[in-house]
Amino acid sequence: MRLKVREFRPRTGPHEHRVVQPWLPLRHTTLSNPLVDWGYLVGDHDGLSRLAGFFSFAAFSRHTIVHLPLRQSLPRPYAPGEPVDLLLVHHSLGLRPSAWPALRRRLTHGNPQTVRTDEARTAAHASRWTERRDQRDTRDRLRPAAHAGTLFLFGSRDVFAAASTELAYAAGNGPRQKRVTQGYDTLIASLTHHLEPERAWRATELDVGFQAYPPYAHVRRPGSPASRRSRTAASA
Repeated sequence: MRLKVREFRPRTGPHEHRVVQPWLPLRHTTLSNPLVDWGYLVGDHDGLSRLAGFFSFAAFSRHTIVHLPLRQSLPRPYAPGEPVDLLLVHHSLGLRPSAWPALRRRLTHGNPQTVRTDEARTAAHASRWTERRDQRDTRDRLRPAAHAGTLFLFGSRDVFAAASTELAYAAGNGPRQKRVTQGYDTLIASLTHHLEPERAWRATELDVGFQAYPPYAHVRRPGSPASRRSRTAASA
């Protein structure tokens, strides 16, 4: 997949950071903070597909911060909790959530870039993660944190790759679900089992939903025949 992004190189003291954002916003994709209420990431086919691409890109770009400003998206009146942006960061980068607002203020005059993802490589590393996900000594799960209207997901290569495949599945299978052509959302996948276990009284939940954007007539469930215009007298 090719992703068009804005690239920023903000500095804090002697350190330069690389931050990328989508060139075009994910207008129909929103995220509810899972640390306040039930986390729900819901989007249309384009939004979920591009999210899968950005998770894949994050997996193999451990020196890059991926910023997805989802609070700019169209609001979903039924979504629980508060809407938040999403930040994908490798554990090894050592970014503190409290440092993010200062970095975010420096995200001006980004340069256009095109980045590529490798779906085969992503699937291979996702498979590696799945094989050892339930081992007790697995410590590189996605660690969520929230600060300044942003949900941080700190992770590493294999778990970001696994989350990418979940989102790709949601993008591909969401249009197959019943009633999506009527505007209803459908729960299609989950990132909960990739998250670091919560030590408090409840586990952190982050589910993935599909919802088409209006007008819903543009949604064609896979396998259904393409619609054709009726022939007019002039075209006979």
